[in-house]
Amino acid sequence: MTITDAKPIVSTRWALDDGHTLDRYLTTGGYEGLRAALRRPPGQVVEEVKAASLLGRGGAGFPAGVKWGFCPPGVFPRYLVVNGDESEPGTYKDRILMERDPHQLIEGVLIACYAVGLAQAFLYVRGEMALAQERIATALNEAYAAGYIGRNILGSDFSVDVVLHWGAGAYIVGEETALIESLEGSRGMPRLKPPYFPAAIGLYGQPTIVNNVETLSNLPWILSNGGAAFGALGAETSRGTRLFAVSGHVKKPGVFEVEFGVTTFRDLIESQLYGGGIRGGKDLKAFIPGGASAPWFYEEHLDLPLEAGAVGKAGSMLGSGAVVVMDSDTDVVKACHRLVRFFSRESCGKCTPCREGTGWLEKILRRIIEGQGRPSDLAMLLDVSDNISPGIAWPPRQTTICPLGPSAVSPIASALLRFREEFEAYVGGALESSVEVRGAAYGPKRVEVAAT
Repeated sequence: MTITDAKPIVSTRWALDDGHTLDRYLTTGGYEGLRAALRRPPGQVVEEVKAASLLGRGGAGFPAGVKWGFCPPGVFPRYLVVNGDESEPGTYKDRILMERDPHQLIEGVLIACYAVGLAQAFLYVRGEMALAQERIATALNEAYAAGYIGRNILGSDFSVDVVLHWGAGAYIVGEETALIESLEGSRGMPRLKPPYFPAAIGLYGQPTIVNNVETLSNLPWILSNGGAAFGALGAETSRGTRLFAVSGHVKKPGVFEVEFGVTTFRDLIESQLYGGGIRGGKDLKAFIPGGASAPWFYEEHLDLPLEAGAVGKAGSMLGSGAVVVMDSDTDVVKACHRLVRFFSRESCGKCTPCREGTGWLEKILRRIIEGQGRPSDLAMLLDVSDNISPGIAWPPRQTTICPLGPSAVSPIASALLRFREEFEAYVGGALESSVEVRGAAYGPKRVEVAAT
């Protein structure tokens, strides 16, 4: 086991029944990070975040401080958009953050706005997260009344407004440009990049920073304790701590904060501190390391660290921090169908390969499960996948504007190539396909990739 004694950063108030209130937040160090930020010039705050090497926690893993620097100089107003539209299967860490510690998120929002000179912030929360919306709305009212949001915050010349916006429940608006389209009142569909890089041309055509809930929730601690203290935790390329949502066939599903890049998948799944092992004493069959769009991992990957570089070299990603565990009794054909059906239903329809291809994949899998499949269906699954994401490689090649289409390919290639005998048993014939698959995590058991 490589479990460390690193203390949690963003989940410290989760055990408190009133951790979501302003009174409790203030008695546990709340808004001290904002006070520390306001005592410095904005540029120094940016440098502190860069020193922390804080990677984005929403999936892409891009350094937050570097992202802030992409705003073109001298162009105002600028906006901050908080991506709280968490909806990928198995992903629920940001929802817990918004429900149990909304003031921590709000303080992070204020620090980011001060550092980058942002005129207004928009908290975009998924429509189904009723409790998160209620808690954030209450926290915003408390913060406004106490003078933490509004004009001349804490007696400074810093002023900002924060707006809570409820989404309508579309997975596609988790993509930053589709989220911006939704905020502007249009149908949530991704924009072409270029020219629409949000940091340059974003909300209302102005420079816009889009950050994830967990990313911003780290800022109060960083400003209170220093970027160097944050950077001292974790691995060289994955600093600090990170939240992981563990679900599926484990004894103790939940959200756990671990030292980033040091803890392994085995620790997360088997340790009694976290997942507690496979329920019923069964064996592990497969697990998804980073949300439904990530290629699956298997037993030989358990000792990989939770570190973006090592996971990427092994052929998958940490993505949204969702680890979904499947035991030895799992019907992988049905599991694959469940995931592909999600992506098919959530396609916005803007790109033909995704709109048509994900629907074909779902229909073929449904036909197989219903006992009407043909041996040729297995080759067709790979053929359609190859048309959506040529080469079925990782990172995926795209024929679409956003990664939703290739996301549906990951469960197809993972399940079909690793457990082809289960698919062949459904259709009564062998898989015969000439499609070349290049993903490192797909296919037969491979040699474990050494951690970096």
